[in-house]
Amino acid sequence: MIQKIMFMNGYGVFVWFSFAITFVSCAIIYIKTLRTLKKYENEYAKELNKLSVSERKIVLKKSKVASQVFASYNKSF
Repeated sequence: MIQKIMFMNGYGVFVWFSFAITFVSCAIIYIKTLRTLKKYENEYAKELNKLSVSERKIVLKKSKVASQVFASYNKSF
């Protein structure tokens, strides 16, 4: 039974290889996107740190994006 699933009448090699390529490609895209997101979050945090305390509080109150980005951020602003 398992051999039939693995070999698929001679096409199993192609099918399982295509599954592997798809999985690896999706994993690479996910990792690259996650790294880019972290990079932009860090750049945004550096820009936010350059502001004064009162300006920073105003930006964090008005901006939905800033509050979402820094909801899980370790530093307190």
